[in-house]
Amino acid sequence: MTLAFIGIGANLGDASQALKDAIVCLAQQVGITVLARSSMYRTAPVDATGDDYYNAVVKVQTSFTAAQLLRICHHIEDQFGRERPFRNAPRTLDLDLLVFGNEQHTADNLTVPHPRVTARAFTLVPLLELDPELVIPGFGRAADHLPGVEDQRIEKISTCKCLRLSSAGDAGAAG
Repeated sequence: MTLAFIGIGANLGDASQALKDAIVCLAQQVGITVLARSSMYRTAPVDATGDDYYNAVVKVQTSFTAAQLLRICHHIEDQFGRERPFRNAPRTLDLDLLVFGNEQHTADNLTVPHPRVTARAFTLVPLLELDPELVIPGFGRAADHLPGVEDQRIEKISTCKCLRLSSAGDAGAAG
């Protein structure tokens, strides 16, 4: 089993719901266990146009190879109507394999760790939320790269509308 981190983003349609649904899709895959998910963040597009993105990162454990996991991610993107008319086009869903254990791959269809993982606040900040001590193969400590993204707008958003139960079992205030 390999520990991996997958970045999730969207800026078309109900983007925040697409992120939640994508996490469910990942969790339903035999061979993938979702261990944790970061908060959801709203960010400005980087090297792209369009509406703000909603982003998160999930930490998974998988029995798949990096190439197999990437194929599963692309299949899920396709199920959400992902189109690729041009580089960095707005998207209904984007799943990026950010880190795959200690592995490093450079190929036409797979580069792991993701080549821009440390250059984008929308991947780096949620990664560090999940693992503040993360060392990214070939890049070093993830936290050491924070100064390089501090000029990028990133806003943590809370979407939980769950009811909390008091100790007596009564419904409490919404969170």
